[in-house]
Amino acid sequence: MRITTRGRYALRASLALAGHQNSETPISINQLSEEEAISSVFLEQIFFKLRRAGIVKSIRGPGGGFLFAKPLDHISVKEVLVAAGEELDVTDCDKNAKACALVPRRCAAHNVWSDITVLLDQYLSGITLASALERYQAGLT
Repeated sequence: MRITTRGRYALRASLALAGHQNSETPISINQLSEEEAISSVFLEQIFFKLRRAGIVKSIRGPGGGFLFAKPLDHISVKEVLVAAGEELDVTDCDKNAKACALVPRRCAAHNVWSDITVLLDQYLSGITLASALERYQAGLT
């Protein structure tokens, strides 16, 4: 498993947006782009995916931008990464058995990789944007 730039930027931008949630004012792509030093074109692509997944909602027009579609404590890091298009499996053997030369016989490592994938899934599902933001803000004081 490798988190791509798209996944890393999706999480960074989501946490940046989360930092503005107290104002309940939509935050523009340009503002997030400047704050996070991420291309606005790339952020538009990412936020399109996040909106399609129901994580954020967009407000059009002057003063428009993005807000979260649900409370921050109901959005997991896993949801953001998956919405951005990340594959969170450690190996392909669970998804693509045909690609594995060991399928006709038993693979001793298969259970290890499967267990790691389950643990990673549980870990990323257990971290909400609210808890990640709280942890970050606690480190600033």
